[in-house]
Amino acid sequence: MTSPAASDLNPARITMYGAAWCGDCRRSKALLDRNGIDYDYIDLEKVVDGAERAKAISGRTNIPVIVFPDGTHVTEPTDGELAAKLDEAEQQKDGAAA
Repeated sequence: MTSPAASDLNPARITMYGAAWCGDCRRSKALLDRNGIDYDYIDLEKVVDGAERAKAISGRTNIPVIVFPDGTHVTEPTDGELAAKLDEAEQQKDGAAA
């Protein structure tokens, strides 16, 4: 397995690896969009090394893989898990700004 690039592990903003055919990806993307989250979307159907990069991050072939600026990631999260992680990331950002 390829080691993930440092920029993939610590992106400047939330990065989601997914594909249009993936129901969990569509659901997570919709949650991010509904909440007005600024994020980058890596379409595994269009980005040549996207699937390899996602697997290098998570160690799995499941998608979506959503990477946060603090270097943490979630793989195939439920809406509740993703919402909780977004809340945690927002709190960390607010704490850093204080």
